Amino acid sequence: MMKISGIITEIVYKNYENNYTVCHIDADGEDIVAVGKFPNVCEGESVTVEGEITKHARFGEQLKVKSVRVTPPNSKEGIIKYLSSGLIRGVGPVTASNIVAEFGTKTLEVIEFTPEKLANVRGISHNKAMEIAEQFGDIRKMQNSVIFLQNYGVSTNLAIKIYNRYGAKTEEYLKDNPYRLVEDVDGIGFFTADRIAQSMGIEPNSEFRMRAAILHILKDNSDRGGHTYIFFMGLVDEMTTLLKQQIDEEVARRVVTKLAMDGQVKFFKQDDVECVALMKYYNMEKSVACMLQLLNNAVDKSWENVDDEIKMYELLNGFAMHSHQKDAVRVAINNGVSIITGGPGTGKTTIVKCILQICKNRRKKVQLMAPTGRASKRLSESTGCEAMTIHRALELDYTNANMFFYNNMNKLPADVVIVDEVSMVDIQLMYYLTRALKQGTQLILVGDKDQLASVGCGNVLADILESKQFETVCLTQIYRQSKDSLIITNAHNINNGHMPVIDNQSKDFFFSEQDTAEGVLGNIISMCTTRIPKFLNCDSSKVQVLAPMKAGVIGIDNINKELQERINPSSVNKIEIEREKCIFRVGDRVMQITNNYERSWVKSSGEIGSGVFNGDMGVIADIDINTSQVTIDFEDNRRAVYLSGELNELVLSYAITIHKSQGSEFDAVVIPVLSGPPMLLTRNLLYTAVTRAKKMVVLIGTKGCVARMIHNNHTQVRYTMLRHFLSNLDLILKDMFGSANTSEEDFDLSELIDKQDYDDN
Repeated sequence: MMKISGIITEIVYKNYENNYTVCHIDADGEDIVAVGKFPNVCEGESVTVEGEITKHARFGEQLKVKSVRVTPPNSKEGIIKYLSSGLIRGVGPVTASNIVAEFGTKTLEVIEFTPEKLANVRGISHNKAMEIAEQFGDIRKMQNSVIFLQNYGVSTNLAIKIYNRYGAKTEEYLKDNPYRLVEDVDGIGFFTADRIAQSMGIEPNSEFRMRAAILHILKDNSDRGGHTYIFFMGLVDEMTTLLKQQIDEEVARRVVTKLAMDGQVKFFKQDDVECVALMKYYNMEKSVACMLQLLNNAVDKSWENVDDEIKMYELLNGFAMHSHQKDAVRVAINNGVSIITGGPGTGKTTIVKCILQICKNRRKKVQLMAPTGRASKRLSESTGCEAMTIHRALELDYTNANMFFYNNMNKLPADVVIVDEVSMVDIQLMYYLTRALKQGTQLILVGDKDQLASVGCGNVLADILESKQFETVCLTQIYRQSKDSLIITNAHNINNGHMPVIDNQSKDFFFSEQDTAEGVLGNIISMCTTRIPKFLNCDSSKVQVLAPMKAGVIGIDNINKELQERINPSSVNKIEIEREKCIFRVGDRVMQITNNYERSWVKSSGEIGSGVFNGDMGVIADIDINTSQVTIDFEDNRRAVYLSGELNELVLSYAITIHKSQGSEFDAVVIPVLSGPPMLLTRNLLYTAVTRAKKMVVLIGTKGCVARMIHNNHTQVRYTMLRHFLSNLDLILKDMFGSANTSEEDFDLSELIDKQDYDDN
């Protein structure tokens, strides 16, 4: 880490949205180019910066700034340059010179404490003097707040983010309760807030600290485990571990109760066991349960015969449907909510196409949806009808308090909604979808119940199926499979607990025996760079590595590094930007790893919008050498720009985890299968990976590991309330009215939902 002090001589670039700055600093006669996030600074100011020297491909050595401390200029020349830098509107070189001529080196002191004296300067009215003082005050408040936070080890980047949330009251708020950062500032977790608080001398047993710990534990269990609630005693144990002190059960209960009174959490009993949930997830599951019951009850229960329409579809398409497929069509047409589930090749697409034809004949408006861009594109190609992501269909509008244009107040104008790959849908997305459907809309959920659960929290498909509240058809018969193909057959073998056929006699399913991590890695590299592209006559971009783990020799982090060096190596003509854990280059394959509803994008057609989501994949199209802004071309023709400080939302995607591959299809899939944690090496993980391939699967590792994965039918339990709400409406009534004695006929479910104010944040 290098530390320098000097005067800012020139600001080359400044992004006023995120404070990213490129400037020259005169440090005892040496010109230093500094880049990073600065508080509001201008030419002439004295600064002390800390950072690391990096070498830019075109601009040479730069100081990558980690922290900045600002000192106002103290010379007449410095003050004139400072005031006329453009930071204060209406003050140019002439006005600045006139002010300094009047007050000399005490100019800044006059502006801050006796601004009315500025009216004595030629060309400055009393109103203008007050405007200058106000702008100067805002700048000083930000700089003082940043310095205050830096005293507690907070980086300039984070300090600016905190100031943007609290403004001039930053110091006041954080001295009172630094743990409020966990609740108020996106991206700041318990550990950051705890470090700041401990530096400030906050007591380890402070109630503020316990509140923050509880919220952190609940969120962490949602993000990593998919749980929408946890057991209270488990929460107490996790608090003890996190806070490194024994937590008394009654003390924890008191803090949880206060959080419940503040509307932050729900404290409830499930089967006589105390449980705690983040309020937003508890309310979302309750809303989804209500809406699904409402939609199901809104459709006329008299059974309608559609056999003639099915026969007509068969005649037009020249084939006969299986009886199970016909059953699925009948169920979908005759119910408000229905589920069609089955593995690959079991005819789900045929059923959807038949339903589409019947709805078209009846002039019903159908909306096809899927959770991801890849899945919606595949649905469009397979059905010949337009399909959209759920976000796009609901018309994302992050400036709207409802998040989407179509919501509980403005219903989606569709008679039938078909959602494919529903196993990927988490509770939050299901909440937004169901609240946007009007009474009478038929909801048809299509998916594979044996796929991995959603990346986001909740267990939507499994909970709906377990509740047994809705008509469901499970497909098992395989229809789509050529004689010399094994992908679908082996996927079903794996799902049924049997070893796949791995004799390397088929055209699309292969096994390479390697018993060391280094051997597996070498084989992955050759498969991705030469062997598979040559075999399939395709580009290496069509080959995707799907790995169970992130860390280790054959974890995705290392595989990405190795493949990047071979597929997209460094070159003097190729711009790159270095981050903490990796290097991004023009041409790299990347993936978004968080939902960012505010990320704006544009398509070549001129269409503009916002929202880039977890799992979206693309290629780095450009890196601006002046601003370090990175332009990504996503697979559905969206182009989005990322600032340097926002690149933590992206990772290289030559290799991705199997969890992140849900809803996607790739021409060729390469899967390392070697030893690892039993919780990761499971049957449904291998099944999910194999079913992502369209043309080829290559397993690399040992047959023993493949066998262990197939025999490991462990499915991680997710603690969720949706199934309970669906199966027992009394739970909702009791929660709403304090009593379960009210019968369903006594109230209108739609009214109940509309009266509730669910927190979407």
